[in-house]
This record gives sequence, C-alpha cells and structure tokens, in this order.
Amino acid sequence: MTTTEKIANAKKRIDELERLIKFWNNSEQDETKIANFPIKIENKVA
Repeated sequence: MTTTEKIANAKKRIDELERLIKFWNNSEQDETKIANFPIKIENKVA
C-alpha cells in the first residue's frame, strides 16, 4: 500500500468518525430535551 493510499484511507476514517461524533452529539441533545420535559403527575383515587 502506497503512502497516498494510506492517507486516503485515513481521511475516510476521519470523516466517518466526525459523522459519528456529530450523530452522538445530536442524539445527546435530543435525550436532554426529552429528560427535561416537564411531567404533570396527578394522584387520583378511584
């Protein structure tokens, strides 16, 4: 494998990792929005 091929493969891996990081960051933000959602609980007796 030539140096040029190694560099190209490394760039592909870096791009994939950057996409994963963005995905994880977005999913964490979505989870915090859900976790901070106010829930009203009423105690009712039948």
